[in-house]
Amino acid sequence: MRVGATAAFAAFHAALFLPEGPWRSWAIYLTPIEAVILGPKAGFTAALIGSLLGRLVKPGFFWMFGIVAEPLSVLVCALLIKQRWKVALAIYGGMLSAYFLHPYGRMLPLWTILDLLAGLALIFPASHVGSWVLSDDLAKVSVSTVLLAFTCTATDSLTRVFLLVPAGLHAFFGWSFETLCYAVFIPGAIASYIEDLTVVVVSFIVLIPLIVSLKRITAIQYPIS
Repeated sequence: MRVGATAAFAAFHAALFLPEGPWRSWAIYLTPIEAVILGPKAGFTAALIGSLLGRLVKPGFFWMFGIVAEPLSVLVCALLIKQRWKVALAIYGGMLSAYFLHPYGRMLPLWTILDLLAGLALIFPASHVGSWVLSDDLAKVSVSTVLLAFTCTATDSLTRVFLLVPAGLHAFFGWSFETLCYAVFIPGAIASYIEDLTVVVVSFIVLIPLIVSLKRITAIQYPIS
């Protein structure tokens, strides 16, 4: 069951990366679902394999961002569902701390990462209500879905910021601070805020009916890992 589900989600993840769209990848809409259905181990594996396969089929200049960010966002979200908030906080807080320790992290506009700071503040609350996503109470499922979807997409964005700034990919690309700030970071932040909203809305529309349907047609306990 776990192997089959992991393979199916990996294939779906890869397929969602292929179409062109306004966002980094259509697969970002799948990551909260992978976390809820598959759990930390299988979810991380499916997202990693799917992101690798997608970029093998359609290589891009910034291929390394998604390969790291997508599975890590699934992992953090799944850990919150399991109420393992300390591990999730260590991952999230470690990347955010590294950003502020870097000189550029203190120079870039603070407003560009307000969603990432909100994500940090929501780690513990999301963990507290994370298991509600599998509840029979629709109100609890709704609250949990919103918090989990937001922290999932915030983790994706934070991972990309971490790779770009403290991990040094901006230097690898040969970008000056001005290029990084005005050509990459600020436009990326605006798109990221819109992306945060759309991921939450899509998760609310898709994930809640999916969970209700799965609980009605199968006795399998989710997440499966």
